[in-house]
Amino acid sequence: MANLTEIIEDYIKQLFEENNQNMIEIRRCDLASKFKCAPSQINYVLDTRFTVEKGYIIESRRGGGGFIRILRVDMDYENEFISSVTARIDDQISQHYAEGIISTFYENDIITEREKALLKAAVNRKTIGLKLPLRDRVRARILKNMLVSLCKKE
Repeated sequence: MANLTEIIEDYIKQLFEENNQNMIEIRRCDLASKFKCAPSQINYVLDTRFTVEKGYIIESRRGGGGFIRILRVDMDYENEFISSVTARIDDQISQHYAEGIISTFYENDIITEREKALLKAAVNRKTIGLKLPLRDRVRARILKNMLVSLCKKE
């Protein structure tokens, strides 16, 4: 039997299919009410299942008229996807998060296995060899620059 996280994830993905669009807007409180859970459960699903590295971009506005907009990035537009991911990488990024982005690119045939290995080697903590938080800052700069160079490949 599926757990609540999987049920909410499936429901949101179903909304994409029903609307036949790459963007949906939902209200956190409406979802929490529908699934009889705390709004933090909805946050957990969004934070773990609808991430940039999985091809989603989340925008939200809090307050009474607040909403959550989920954009599904079309993987057919590789350069646009790479650019949108690059634009959303903060000044710091963990190795785990960076490797998640790299794996998503590989799984969607945006990069080759060799490129995946090179990217992972470049963002590895042993390669960078610095202490936190500087290591995460350097990793973000390396990853952003490498992704920009991938946009230029033919």
